[in-house]
This record gives sequence, structure tokens and C-alpha cells, in this order.
Amino acid sequence: MKAVNEKGKEVTEFNNKKTPESREEIKWCTWADDWLVHLISPNVYRTTGEALASFDYIVREGKFGTYEGFFAKYVGAAAMFVISKRLKSRHNLQDDVRQDLYKAVNEWVAAIGKKLFMGGDQPNLADLAVYGILRVMEGLEAWNDMMGNTKVKSWYRRMEKVTASHEDHN
Repeated sequence: MKAVNEKGKEVTEFNNKKTPESREEIKWCTWADDWLVHLISPNVYRTTGEALASFDYIVREGKFGTYEGFFAKYVGAAAMFVISKRLKSRHNLQDDVRQDLYKAVNEWVAAIGKKLFMGGDQPNLADLAVYGILRVMEGLEAWNDMMGNTKVKSWYRRMEKVTASHEDHN
């Protein structure tokens, strides 16, 4: 439950009557929000080349006009490159930010263990949170590197199937 404490700061309160499974789900949802999500920008905009490639993809998918696309691509890429360096510093990431991404993703896969999903036979909210965060990198160099250098691929493919089959039912 989200609440505001006496200092005006938003805090998350947990009901102590949770099952071990729900505590694990909450733990990994919090981890995704507090750690994993902060690894995305520094990895996607790691170099000027990757920043340009990311914005080229955004502009292409966003169907920008010629001038807007040019502006968005070059100004956006430059801005995000600078911001990603600040985020790297703020979150104390390694010089090679890919190593932090690989470590986090492999930590996630290790926590799932031999189960299909963190939720067991079906995904839970933690699975959906992690999948949603990782999915934003699809089509980019960071995503390709992550898939090639971690053990996340089989879980990720199962998540793609489950979420695609859910979309088909709606």
C-alpha cells in the first residue's frame, strides 16, 4: 500500500499477513522498480552510436515528420547520452554498465530457479514488471547483448508467448 509519512515522503507499506510467495513477489517488484529500471537508460544510451540508434528507432516507429524526426533524433540522442551518464553516476554503476545489467538479469533468472516463472506455472506481477522493463530495449544493441550474455532468453520467450496469447484473447 502506498502512503505518505509524516515528513510528506511517499512510502510503501506491506501487510504482514502475506504468504511467503507474495513476499517474494513484492520483493522482486520492488527490486524491478528500485534497481532494474535504472539500468535501462545507461545501457540503451551507453555510447553516442547507441543513443543515435535508439532515437533512430524511436523516430522510425513514432512516424515523425522529416524536421521533427531530425530534431528528435539528434537533440534527443545527445540529451539522453548526457542524462545516461548522470544516471550511471547516481546509481553507482560500473564503467561497463552492461556488466550491471547482466548481473541483475542473471540474479533474476537465478531467483526463478527451475520454475517456469517467478509466479510458478504462470507469471506473477514480478514477472510482468521485469518483462515490461526489459522489453523496452527490444530492437536495440543493449537487448541483443543482454540476450547473448545472460541466461534470460528462455524465460523471456515464455513471457512473450504468455503475453501474446493474452493479447489474442482480448
